[in-house]
Amino acid sequence: MRLLVFFILNFGALALGSYLMGEGPMGSWYTNLNKAPWTPPGWVFGASWTLIMVCLSIFMNKAVQIDSLRTSILWIYAVQLVLNILWNPLFFNLHWTGLALIEIIILVFVVGFMALKAKPYLPQLTWLLTPYVIWLSIAITLNAYALQNN
Repeated sequence: MRLLVFFILNFGALALGSYLMGEGPMGSWYTNLNKAPWTPPGWVFGASWTLIMVCLSIFMNKAVQIDSLRTSILWIYAVQLVLNILWNPLFFNLHWTGLALIEIIILVFVVGFMALKAKPYLPQLTWLLTPYVIWLSIAITLNAYALQNN
């Protein structure tokens, strides 16, 4: 049941972020944007976020079962959820690429902090956050390129 709750929260956050980004990658602003040469094809974004949210759900399901970790990990999780949702409208809808870049850098640190906080309790499962950190790192470079070249 708890795992299902995290699946709903994580994929619900993705859906809300998508809703808040307006036309997003289909809009004229993004299609005319000078994008980084290493920008992956659109399907990679969906596949990556699916993997990330599955891994995050499994991680959180285990993390909240540890009494001494539960409160702090839920707070960190809530912060990352809000930051994850907010990046979409900042970048795609408002076109605030500079603020979006700052925000996503903070997000990668929050996810890293989540891993560090949980590592003493879940040394193996913290690796489930690796796809998230890798994808955010790639997204930071894409966002920075857009900021610098548009």
